[in-house]
Amino acid sequence: MTAGLDPARRTAIEARLAAWGWGGAGIKPLAADASFRRYWRIERNGAGAVLMDAPPDKEDVRPFVAIARHLSAHRFSAPAVLACAESAGLVLLEDLGDRKFTPLLAAGHDPIELYDAAVDLLIALRRAPLPTRLPLYDEDRLLAEARLLIDWYLPAVTGRATAEATAAAFVDGWRQTLAPVAAVHDTLVLRDYHADNLMWLAERAGSARVGLLDFQDAVAGHPAYDLVSLLEDARRDVAPALAERMIARYLAASGDDPVGFRAAYAILGAQRNTKIVGIFTRLFRRDGKLVYLDLIPRVFAYLERDLSHPALAPVAAWYDGAVPPALRRQRPDGRGVYAAAGATP
Repeated sequence: MTAGLDPARRTAIEARLAAWGWGGAGIKPLAADASFRRYWRIERNGAGAVLMDAPPDKEDVRPFVAIARHLSAHRFSAPAVLACAESAGLVLLEDLGDRKFTPLLAAGHDPIELYDAAVDLLIALRRAPLPTRLPLYDEDRLLAEARLLIDWYLPAVTGRATAEATAAAFVDGWRQTLAPVAAVHDTLVLRDYHADNLMWLAERAGSARVGLLDFQDAVAGHPAYDLVSLLEDARRDVAPALAERMIARYLAASGDDPVGFRAAYAILGAQRNTKIVGIFTRLFRRDGKLVYLDLIPRVFAYLERDLSHPALAPVAAWYDGAVPPALRRQRPDGRGVYAAAGATP
């Protein structure tokens, strides 16, 4: 059923499925995410697929399709693109099943097996060629993302717009800090590489055992970014010992200088977590999505760990003055403080 859809959108979906040979198929809601995309499971005569429904006035499916095809061409398990109508915002995809990392971990699956495979995929991805015409994860893009904190979170918890001097100091601190990582663009960075976007395909071999779901925002950037996404997961606790084991595994395979890589990991972790606090606040204030606010304490805990690295000194000094620990406990919805703010994941 496509209940809840605008009738015109429902008609467009049914017509497109018929044109693709799936007329009369059963349609069940599968998932939604933090964007405007929705997903439907399509079933007919024992065959199945997934429909990505991305309203074209709000989403552009072309980057997803391009990256999916690139990943599949290099034997990574992105869902195969079975059919697409880019102008309509509809893409028919291979159904990779239901074995997401998140529920598997909750059910007691060995985390080392899953995280080992996810780290190994990042090594393989780093060795694969880059797609053409890929946006760069440069200083401007990294800084614009970090600014979401001063544009959304800080006004929400202080009740006033961020002062120009405070914003200028924020930008200055980040420009100093980002310099070592912002010029590195040699790896395909998927950007949302975490347990809820990874599928376990145990019947496949090597890197293909990890199915990839969310990569439409991919860029060319620093290889530490997706490792941070995996190990500083906003949606679930990752034990520090497990994270350290996975960083060591990555370094052993990559041959990177450990000191430089760990500094980059902390810088990109702080940037990502700063961004996420801003995004989660925006999802609430602009889009009415309250659920993301409950994830902010975990994100701040990761952020505080990252800020302790010497490479983050300019940004840490800004946080100490503009967003001290007491302010980090404030809920952006005005409902007081978080009960367990700052708990270490």
